Formats: sequence, structure tokens, C-alpha cells
Amino acid sequence: MIMMRAVTLAAAALAFSFPASAVYAVEQPAAVPQLLPIGVAVGALPLAVEDRTGYQRTSFKHWNVGANPTDGCNTRAEVLIAEAVVTPGVGPGCTLAGGVWWSYYGEREMTPAGALDIDHVVPLAEAWDSK
Repeated sequence: MIMMRAVTLAAAALAFSFPASAVYAVEQPAAVPQLLPIGVAVGALPLAVEDRTGYQRTSFKHWNVGANPTDGCNTRAEVLIAEAVVTPGVGPGCTLAGGVWWSYYGEREMTPAGALDIDHVVPLAEAWDSK
């Protein structure tokens, strides 16, 4: 019994003393984040076939009462306040006065708030088609 154990241990030691021919997994370094101009980043996105099956505009609510239903600000006003470069004054009924916003599309500052479209960055039908 002792002899059998010694032979088994010797065989195991011998087997582990030679380099294995198996492929070893090598840890890859983490990808380095890249900063790209938005046009380049958008151009790198894959394209998909569009399909409008099942789309109904009425399935999507328009402006709701916002995060705080008691302050009078709807979602549009909340987005304008949150995205302002220079915060607008907020009057009764959440009327916005002043304020400056940055247009990523026109690459310029925009004012007044009424000149800005907040409805959707991508039209709902287009987003639905591209799902």
C-alpha cells in the first residue's frame, strides 16, 4: 500500500513538473476609454432595418406633471432647468425667465427657453422603427 502511494505521488509530481501543452487564458488589459467627437461616435453605430409594426403615437404620453406634481413644472420645464448652462428663474406656475442652453446640434448657446424643442432627441416613430 505504501509502495502504491509512493508510485502514485511520484507519477503526479512528474506530470506536474513538465510544462503543459494546454492553452492558458491570458488576462487581457482593460479597454482604454476613448473620447470621440459625437459625429464620429454616431457614425460608428451599427445600422438596423427599421420596422414600424405596432407603433401608435397615442401609446406615448406627452408632457406629464414632472417629478414633483405640486411645483407646477412639467417634464419639459424640468429638463430645461436641469440642462441649462445658466439656470433660468422659475416663476409662478413654473414660468421660466432667462436662462441659457447649449445646443449640441448647432454648437451654440440658445435662449429663450421657448426657442428650444425638448419633445424628443429622436422622434418617437423613428426610435420605434429602429428598435
